[in-house]
Amino acid sequence: MAPDSPLHPDTGDMPPEEFREWGHIAVDWMADYLARVETLPVLSRVRPGEFRSSLPPRAPEVGESPGDLLRDFEEKVVPALTHWNHPAFLAYFSVTGSGPGILGEMLAATVNVNAMVWRTSPAGTELEAHVLDWLRDLLGLPAGLFGVIQDTASISSMVALAAARHRAWPSAREEGLSGLPRGRIYTSEQAHSSIEKAAIALGFGHKGVRKVETDDAFRMDPERLRAAIREDLEAGIHPLAVVATVGTTSTTSVDPVAEVVEIAREFDLWLHVDAAYGGAAAVLPEMRPHFQGWEEADSIVVNPHKWLFTPVDCSVLYTRHREELRQAFSLTPEYLRTPEMDETHHLMDYGVALGRRFRAIKLWFVLRYFGAEGIRERIREHIRLARRFAEQVDAEAGWERLAPVPFSTVVFRFVPRSEENREADQGADQGADQGADDSEADRVNQAILDRVNASGEAFLSHTRLGGKLALRVAIGHLNTEARHLDRTWDLLREAALES
Repeated sequence: MAPDSPLHPDTGDMPPEEFREWGHIAVDWMADYLARVETLPVLSRVRPGEFRSSLPPRAPEVGESPGDLLRDFEEKVVPALTHWNHPAFLAYFSVTGSGPGILGEMLAATVNVNAMVWRTSPAGTELEAHVLDWLRDLLGLPAGLFGVIQDTASISSMVALAAARHRAWPSAREEGLSGLPRGRIYTSEQAHSSIEKAAIALGFGHKGVRKVETDDAFRMDPERLRAAIREDLEAGIHPLAVVATVGTTSTTSVDPVAEVVEIAREFDLWLHVDAAYGGAAAVLPEMRPHFQGWEEADSIVVNPHKWLFTPVDCSVLYTRHREELRQAFSLTPEYLRTPEMDETHHLMDYGVALGRRFRAIKLWFVLRYFGAEGIRERIREHIRLARRFAEQVDAEAGWERLAPVPFSTVVFRFVPRSEENREADQGADQGADQGADDSEADRVNQAILDRVNASGEAFLSHTRLGGKLALRVAIGHLNTEARHLDRTWDLLREAALES
């Protein structure tokens, strides 16, 4: 760090020259961090409350120097970080806050606009529309879709389902849901929990979501969906929407969207496609078969902050029903009315939030810096690495893969010897022992996971499939290479021998 500069005056902002000096120092730190992040333990080693206890109990009465701020950031904050930008971060859905995206985020913070109506940020409003048209074309989606950026897929899906509610019951906007029949949203048992949260927030309640059984590849069963809808209709329940997933959270399985589209149309239901993770793969022509039918959906969510190298947060919601989405949320008080109200669209009309950050600029920078071909090659490499890792799992005695690998996530587990023997003995009646064996397998796999994560060299997450604890490796970081996965595989096998 450079020597401390004089403290700021009593009024006004940080002087531009002081900002310039410390801005250079901060950017140098950022570049050094990105260069050295691989040397840091992926998973933070602090205990709950440890970081907070290192902070003063009250805000400072007298301002502090930028040097103090940056020192505390480096000495206190960084050790308490789990490093999502580490190339061996393989948990959840691995992401990259890429260089061009970080630069875009810095500029967005600098201009600090609020694009609530067009007048408050013409560039913020129009760049968002333009860059989302670019992305729509890259994904092979039809030109008629309207896009808007939300913060996360949870909010994108909630907004889409609010539009579905408005279509089914427009009176609910004024009168609420009182007096209306019970509403139902359908999704697979592998769907993201945000669909249930959306149902709770929208007044349908937890029971307003009906989870449809999946097949042996964890994909929604269309016939079970149709049967569930018919059963609800007979019971006086009002079906509103179906949520299909392209890339489920646990296994990245792909629901048969084309078949689900037909059922949604048969019963006049809104179809929302959650492609928050998997949607990025649609930039690859060879991956398009996984997306068959999604172009017919009423709404789609794709998260650039998951697999398109854009810093958190940036979730894109597309819909073919722009006006219904606007009607579900538009509310303009007098103090927000401007002469341009009827000449263009206003971002505040397409969600709950009035405030709108300039998120589009970081996505714009990412798309321009890497280019369409650069993005395709990077995603193609992640898929190649995942399939290579899956082949290693398949070839290793004592390990089993639990789900297909359509994208860049591998779900697998270690099979302890006792369970291996049980599964091989098809003729014996071992039902009484199965629970105990499964419990032991879960214990062993949890121990493997904990040991690998404690190493600091890699970070994995888990899920549960068919009642069995499973390990996940999710590849999506720009700097992840085969050597990181090979080392992770070595760590897993070593942990299995010790568990």
